[in-house]
Amino acid sequence: LKMAGKKPMVIVQSSGVTNMGSCITSLLKPYGVTFPILTSWRTYKKGDSEIQHEHLATQLPTLIEAYGYEHTILNKDEIEKAIEQINVCDTTHTICIIQKESFSKVHLNKNHLLDLSQYTPRSEFLKVLNDTFKNKDTLFIGTTGNTAREMYSFMKNTHNFYMAGNMGGALSLGLGASKAGKSVVVCGGDAEFVMHMGGLTTAGRYKDEIDLTYIVFDNESNKSTGGQNTYQTHINYIQIAKASNFDTVKKTIVSLEDFSKTLLELTSKKGLKFLHVKCGTDEETPRPPIEVVKVSTF
Repeated sequence: LKMAGKKPMVIVQSSGVTNMGSCITSLLKPYGVTFPILTSWRTYKKGDSEIQHEHLATQLPTLIEAYGYEHTILNKDEIEKAIEQINVCDTTHTICIIQKESFSKVHLNKNHLLDLSQYTPRSEFLKVLNDTFKNKDTLFIGTTGNTAREMYSFMKNTHNFYMAGNMGGALSLGLGASKAGKSVVVCGGDAEFVMHMGGLTTAGRYKDEIDLTYIVFDNESNKSTGGQNTYQTHINYIQIAKASNFDTVKKTIVSLEDFSKTLLELTSKKGLKFLHVKCGTDEETPRPPIEVVKVSTF
C-alpha cells in the first residue's frame, strides 16, 4: 500500500515482528519503505507455560535493532505525543512498542461479532478423538492457542504434544515426526492453516511415505487472543489441501456422528489425510502447566 501511494499502518504481536524479519531486512530497509509498525510487548513470568514469550520479553528491542530499525515506546499518557511518535514511524525505520494497558478496551461492532451457536463446540470433537485413540500409539500435535489448551483438558488418554507459539508450524512438526516413523494427527485451526502454507505442499511431497492426518478445526476466530474474526469464510480448505496432494474428506464435517465415522475410515489406512471440521467455541480452559509444555521429544 505504501509503495502504491497509500498510508498503511501495521499492528502486530511481538511474535509478529519475528515473522516480519525477512520482509523488513530484504524489502523495507533496502528499498527505503517506511510506515508505522506498532508491536505489543508480551511479558513473561518465570514458570509461566507460555514459554514462547520468554525470549522476546527481554530481547524485543535487541531484535528490532538487529533488523536495522530504531524503536520507541508508545506514550500511553498523552495522546498527542503518541501521535507524534507514530508519525515518526511513518517516515523513518522505527518500530513503536506498545506496552501493556496502553489501550482501553473497545467493544466489537455487532457486524463483526460471530454467532457459532449452531455448531458443536470443539471440545466435543476432541472427546471423540480421546475415545477413539485412547492409549494408542498415535502422536497428537496441538497447534498453539486454545486448541492445545482444550486438548490438555479433554484428551487425557492420548499422547499429546502441546505447541506453544510457532503458529503455523504444527503441520511441519507433524511431518517431521511422521517421517521418523510415527503415526501422527495434527489438530490445527483456521487461522493457523494460512500461516506458513508451504508446509502443506511440502507434506504433499511425502504422501506415500508417511502416516499423517491433518484436522483443521474451523471456528472462524482467534479465540486465545480475544476471539477476533479470521475473515476466512472465502477459503475452501478442502480444495487447497487436495491441491497440495492430501487425501481429503469431500465435505466439511459438522456433526459428531460424521466425525466418528470419518475417523474410522481415515485411520484404517496410512497416507496423508485432511479433514475440515466446522465447530463452535468453548469457555476458556486452563493452560497446560510448564512441565507438560516444555517437552522437546516425542
